[in-house]
Amino acid sequence: MKKCFLLLIVVLLLFINQKNVLGGEAMEISSTAFKDGEKIPIQYVMPGAGGKNISIPLVWKNVPAGTKSFCLSIVDIHPVAQNWVHWLVINIPPQVTFIEEGASKKKMLKGSVELKNSWGNIGYGGPQPPRGTGDHSYVVTLYALNIEKLDLGGNTSLSAFKRAIEGKAVGSASIIGKYGR
Repeated sequence: MKKCFLLLIVVLLLFINQKNVLGGEAMEISSTAFKDGEKIPIQYVMPGAGGKNISIPLVWKNVPAGTKSFCLSIVDIHPVAQNWVHWLVINIPPQVTFIEEGASKKKMLKGSVELKNSWGNIGYGGPQPPRGTGDHSYVVTLYALNIEKLDLGGNTSLSAFKRAIEGKAVGSASIIGKYGR
C-alpha cells in the first residue's frame, strides 16, 4: 500500500512539474502576438470586428518522442460561441516547430492541410464575438500525434476531429487568447 501511495505521489509531482513521462520538459506552445491569457491583437480578428483576419503566429518546443505529425485547433469555448472553430490544421510535419503569421491559405507548411472553420471557410477565421458577450477565450491547442497522416475531409467537425486523434496524441499544449467587444 505504501509503495502504491509513493508511486501516486511521484506521478502527481511529474504532472505538477509539467514533465513528460520520458523525463523531458512538457511540450509548450506560444505566440509572439500575445501571451497566454492575454488579449488577441486587433489585426488577428475578423474584419467585421475591425481586424484584418491575419492568422496568428505560433511556435512550439519540447516535442515528445514518437511524434510523427501535429494537428492544431483554435476554438472559442465561450458559452455563447458553443465551441466555435476558428482554425483546424492537420498533417503538420513532425520537424516543424512554428507557423508564421499570416500563413493560413498563403504560406502553409508543405503537407499540412487546413480544414473548414465554423465560418464555413477553409483556414483561419479570427475572433468576432457578438457585442456585449464579454471576453471570449480562444483555446489554441497543438497535438503531437503518433501517426504521419490524418485522413479527414475539409468539412470535418470539431467532434470528428477529436475522435480522429483519440488515442493517437502523444502530447499536447495549449494557450488561451482573449477577445471581446
